[in-house]
Order: sequence, then structure tokens, then C-alpha cells
Amino acid sequence: MVRFRKEGVRLDQAVAEALGVSRTQAQAWIQSGRVRVGERVVTKPAYRLKGEEVGVEPPLEAPPLVLPEALDLPILYLDEDVLVLNKPPGVVTHPAPGVYSGTVVNALLGRFVEEVRAERPEEVRPGIVHRLDKDTSGVLVVARHEGAARRLSEAFRDRMVFKRYLALTQGHPREGTLIAPIGRHPVDRTRMHVGGVAPRYAETAFFLLATAGPYALVEARPHTGRTHQIRVHLKHLKAPILGDGVYGKESPYIARQALHAYELRFPHPRTGRMVEVTAPVPRDMVQAWLALGGRWPEGVLLEGYTESQ
Repeated sequence: MVRFRKEGVRLDQAVAEALGVSRTQAQAWIQSGRVRVGERVVTKPAYRLKGEEVGVEPPLEAPPLVLPEALDLPILYLDEDVLVLNKPPGVVTHPAPGVYSGTVVNALLGRFVEEVRAERPEEVRPGIVHRLDKDTSGVLVVARHEGAARRLSEAFRDRMVFKRYLALTQGHPREGTLIAPIGRHPVDRTRMHVGGVAPRYAETAFFLLATAGPYALVEARPHTGRTHQIRVHLKHLKAPILGDGVYGKESPYIARQALHAYELRFPHPRTGRMVEVTAPVPRDMVQAWLALGGRWPEGVLLEGYTESQ
């Protein structure tokens, strides 16, 4: 049985989010008596949670397969050891419960990897040495063989990788380096929180590049790689990312969190020389910033634009 807690949302929405399934599937489970709220079975999908523990007993199913797919993901750099992609927003990095297609891994299986063995679909992660959230766009480096994967993983672990993100925020965060440990949210286990449960050291440097009224264009340089680190740290600084419905609020200007992995520098796993890769800011973020009245600084690469605006 899968257990979690939620507050202030419909039961079907909470089940769908917690187990990575559609709301229709969640409603079917609820109506068939597979969901408990506290000690009782609740069969009404519209029931609004008040912080109770929810238990879900999904039906037994045959384990899904992770299949190769012909997905067009822009390539920024490629050699015999390393592949660097420009991950579009909305694409999951690797399979997760309920998400076994349309991921970066499906694309890798379809083009670059011949065979992968794993006991569970969630463990099929050929060459994945770091990840980006589903709705975060930008630079994603992938190892093309086991030796490269080991050396790249060590580079990330030893903080030899330079990461530069761009974000649009609601509010102006304080510039400088923020050191604030991050752990699981004490109530909502799908979210992270400064402090939280079992917090781990987290460090991010922030630079204010431009402002437009109450909004800001921010450069973030994470020195650690905690889950949702930049999003959580910006919320802590009272400047949540524009469009981030988890740590801030949704926005009419953009349909996802306005966060982009703009630049990555890493030691090449074979030669040791530094590889520098930049992914142009995608159109939805470009247009959102312009709609807010902002101007892009000179030198920032923008998708579909020949010069900064």
C-alpha cells in the first residue's frame, strides 16, 4: 500500500499526483474502494483532504516495459563518450511510476543504446548522471558508456561541474550565496522544504540580472544538487519562480516554472578538458519576460532570436 498525506486538495487529484497516474485512473481506484483516508474507505473522488494519511492499494499489473522511441531531442554536443541534450520543458528525464514513455531515456534507447538490463522499469537509466525536473528545460549531459558514466558521476559528486540556470521570479531575491539545508516537507512528501525532514546541505549563488516591476531575471548557480534546490531556495528568499505551481503559483505568462538550465561546464570523461555547453533560452521564457516588460541582457542566447531584446 502506498501512503502519503495531503491537505486542501481533492482526493482524486492527490492520488493522481502521488502515484503518477491520470485523474481518471485515480477516480476509478477510489470508486472501487482501493483508497483509504485515515481508517476508512472513501469512495468519493471529490472528497477534500484535511491532512489525513491516505493509503492506496493499486491493482496488481504486469510490469511495464521501457521501449525505444523516436523522439526528437535537440543535441548540443556529441562525441564517442558524451551526449549533451537541450531538454525541452514537459519531458521527464527517466521513467518513474506511471511514466514509461516519452522520457529522455526512451529517446536514448531509440537512438544511442542497444540494450539495458534492470529489475524494474524505474531503474532503466542508461547514461543518466544527473536530471532536470520535468518542466525545467535546458542542458542535460548523458554518458555513452559505463566508464564515462562513472567519471561524470564522480565529477558531479565532487562538485567539479559548473551549473548556470536562468529563472524568472515573482519578487527580487537577495543576491549572494544562500546556504540552507533542504529536506522533505514534513506534511507533503512530494515537496521539498528548507529544513524539513532529514535535511541535507544545499548551497546556491544568486545574481540579479534585470528587473521588470515586481519581477526579476535571476541567474542561479547551484553548488550542490538537491531535489528542487533552486525552486526551494528562491521560495525561501520570497521570490518564487514564475509559474511554479508547487512552490509559488501558476501564471498566465507561462505554463510551467520559468527555470532553464542555461550553461554546463564539465570535465570530459576521457581527456579531462573542460567542455562548455549552452542551451538558448526557450521561446516560452523569452516571450514571458518580454510580456512582463523586461529586456534580455546582451549576450544571453535566445531561441529563435538573432540578438538580445
